[in-house]
Amino acid sequence: MVRRVVRVRGEGGWQTGGVSETELVRLKPRRIRVVCWSAAVALVVVFALVATSLSGPTGDGYGSFQRGDQIAMIGLGIFGALGFLLFTRPRVEADARGVRVRNIIGSYELPWEVVRGVRFDRGAPWASLELHDDDLLPMVALQAADKELAVEGVRALRRLHDAHQARLAERATGR
Repeated sequence: MVRRVVRVRGEGGWQTGGVSETELVRLKPRRIRVVCWSAAVALVVVFALVATSLSGPTGDGYGSFQRGDQIAMIGLGIFGALGFLLFTRPRVEADARGVRVRNIIGSYELPWEVVRGVRFDRGAPWASLELHDDDLLPMVALQAADKELAVEGVRALRRLHDAHQARLAERATGR
């Protein structure tokens, strides 16, 4: 079974409370990965079965299926499967310096200074980063379908963001 990786790593092992400078959070969606891998395998199998059944004359008898047609059919199945596997690409990685978001198309690396907050609105399909310029950056890796694992991931990101805000406040007061 493909498991979602939610790691919060600190110097002294796994942490649940305070945030250290070396804390690293890695998040991947779980359910969509299982669905996409299953669909990709099924698609290749179906196209391979169809390819093996392609033989003899076409419907009107003017042409016939060749070995190249069978190979092309399997190739189409493989390309379709690769399209499904694009949906397994999303992930989020964050540490004390910032957050790196990789969605289906596009990747972003943001320092915590540009992030206003981590949002996971009720009814939203995934979490998002609210930026200081009022933009919302979706984090497809934190999907509502993953339920509690997504909530844990959002909490870990919020802890990192809060720790960064606290460091900024300490610097501002000169402590």
